Amino acid sequence: MVNTLSHLGIGFLIALALGLRGKKLKVVAFLSVLPDLDVIPYSLFLAVSSSLTHESRNQLFYLFGHREFTHSILFIALVTLFIWVKTRDWIFTYGGFQSIFLHVYLDYVTTWKMRPLYPFSTDPSIIGSVYFYDPLLNLLPLLPLFFIILGSLRRRGKLNGRFNNFYVYICKNSDKLYASLILVLFIWLAFTPVSKAFLINHISWTEEAEISYQNTYPESTGGFLTAYSFNSTHYKVLEVNYLSGIERSKYIEKISVNGDIPEASVYVERAEKLYSAGLPQEIDYPVYVVSENNSSVMVTLSDARNPYVRNWAYFYSVYRFIFDKRNEEYHVYASVQGGPEEELNRNWFG
Repeated sequence: MVNTLSHLGIGFLIALALGLRGKKLKVVAFLSVLPDLDVIPYSLFLAVSSSLTHESRNQLFYLFGHREFTHSILFIALVTLFIWVKTRDWIFTYGGFQSIFLHVYLDYVTTWKMRPLYPFSTDPSIIGSVYFYDPLLNLLPLLPLFFIILGSLRRRGKLNGRFNNFYVYICKNSDKLYASLILVLFIWLAFTPVSKAFLINHISWTEEAEISYQNTYPESTGGFLTAYSFNSTHYKVLEVNYLSGIERSKYIEKISVNGDIPEASVYVERAEKLYSAGLPQEIDYPVYVVSENNSSVMVTLSDARNPYVRNWAYFYSVYRFIFDKRNEEYHVYASVQGGPEEELNRNWFG
């Protein structure tokens, strides 16, 4: 996930590198933020979701959820085809494709699980090789916006002296400059997934365990948070980086029971079954805490990595299942991906 202004800057960078100007430049720049306009249909979806059936809610979530269908290969293909059919301009079409593709790829390579193969597959995945505050990805795309602002000031006669000379120099060498910026961006985007793979292989060899590439989350520049199932009762959570390998590690109990609750495993199974029926399925390493209060049993579900997250993360969610011991009634409260806790409607779980 890259900030919106940087996404926009990449759109301008692509358009300028291809020599597009005027309306075409603006369209290509707009396409660089188009996928994130899914917040509009997502808001409408949230407004009506409580009145939907479980099946309808899940299917509409795939279509209208934030970073769902609009961040898929099919969406990229449909938009690219539409541009080509309307314009028959291959340079403009190529620019539009690059702009929207890079938006999706940048989200995919940073910190958000998506379903890029929907509707052919609903499995979520991520590369997760770049920290979302990465200086290069967030600052380099701002340079084209800076140059555009300089051009606007010059046309108004408000640019003079060294800034004017600098802008003239940029204009004379714009082709090489924009091509160089794109080359640097592409090299970085190609390098980081490979370097992460080498790091994961090293950690796997050190731990003598299989560390998941996809579930290793970037939490700083060059640093990652990961985990694996150490045994039947515990996960091992690791903070790793390129320089020192494993920095810290901690064992997390998979299921903990507060007090004497004979049927604790039954309530954990109920919570697990309910959670598995809903979306967005963001928890990778489920941890259950069971407690009892008078006539109810509460099962809290979270990710083993949650206590060690430094910033917001896609898996940073907590679900509270409250089961009535006298009957089959239950209530579910959740803080989804760092949001405020709220009670979930029954159609989340069927």
